[in-house]
Amino acid sequence: MLNTFLKGEAGTRLRFMGMLLSAILVLLSVFTLTQKGLNFGLDFTGGYLTEFTTSQSVELKELQSFIAKNHNGEFELTAQGNSHFQLREAPSASTTSTTANSPDWQSAVTQNDYINAQVLSSAYIGSQVGDELFDQGCLAMFAAMIAVMIYLAVRFEWRLALGSVVALVHDLILVLGLFSLLQIEFNLTVLASLLAIIGYSLNDSIIVGDRVRELLRVQSNNILSPATIINNAIKSTLTRTLITSGTTLATVASVWLLAGAPLQGFAIALFTGIVVGTFSSICIAATLPELLGLSAKNYEVKVDAHTQTLLDMP
Repeated sequence: MLNTFLKGEAGTRLRFMGMLLSAILVLLSVFTLTQKGLNFGLDFTGGYLTEFTTSQSVELKELQSFIAKNHNGEFELTAQGNSHFQLREAPSASTTSTTANSPDWQSAVTQNDYINAQVLSSAYIGSQVGDELFDQGCLAMFAAMIAVMIYLAVRFEWRLALGSVVALVHDLILVLGLFSLLQIEFNLTVLASLLAIIGYSLNDSIIVGDRVRELLRVQSNNILSPATIINNAIKSTLTRTLITSGTTLATVASVWLLAGAPLQGFAIALFTGIVVGTFSSICIAATLPELLGLSAKNYEVKVDAHTQTLLDMP
């Protein structure tokens, strides 16, 4: 059904509508990032992280309200299960935890007969270590992007290469925008998932780009328009793309649902990256080169006068 819908002007119109939607989503993501920013985890901000369990199931809001009465600083409480909780204190609260904040709320939850909490672990991460990890992570992402650009410049004609790079940037911005909008914790595992998204998005774009290039070389006589050639390239790779993305999404969804809270951010980022990466490989990586004037002439083999004379000889 999808292959039928991608035929002719309908397929071209669908690709351009998708590209317009992508542009709108990118602008919204950038606006969200500038207004709300990212919710950096303790890996980057530093502070205290305390894990504890309760003797019975306790509502998150009820427990949060109880701790707030015995905690003077900023904190964030998350549920890891029905009776397993994680409390994150801001760096400002961490500096005073040895005096008032931490003993007060810990004593309150452990001595309360209804909650009867048991502290499992309490660790402190310095902000200096977080800054170093953030700088190294950004450097790794920058190095990956540079390597990708060099690879695309060597492999493709500049229009196809630019389309793949724009699709890659599009995928990263949308994932970051989602994390900013929902204020999902951004930690080292999420940063690692962004590096994985770079590779996956590039793979999708290269599959489509390779097929476009092959069909352009075959249609060097310009019988078919560039839009028709691109539609044919997408149709010929669509089944493979959907099967690959579907199996990968099933694996990531299993991690999301079954691996627990520590890998939830990682799974959400990968799941989103795979979806938008598949979308961008069709609506951006294959469509932007068409807007930039990609045609079969870009892949014509240029023959000098002497060679042409030899070819024309009987």
